[in-house]
Amino acid sequence: MPTENRTQQRNPSTNAVHNQVEAATHSAAESIQEYGSHYVAEPAKDIFALLSDYAKDRPDVMAVWSFGLGVVVGWKLRG
Repeated sequence: MPTENRTQQRNPSTNAVHNQVEAATHSAAESIQEYGSHYVAEPAKDIFALLSDYAKDRPDVMAVWSFGLGVVVGWKLRG
């Protein structure tokens, strides 16, 4: 019995599904690499942008966190 390649043994509909899965996987891998390189290159800008957006959405929560951090840092610097 001759050995055939796995892709040759599949029927056409299975090949189409397999090709779609491979294309989706390849696309996802490319976008993950793109996002990963962006966040590694500029992490401080991204964190500052996220905090600033959060502060615009919830200024009261951000004020409480800022006050709490100020108290803790001041306490640690003093003592």
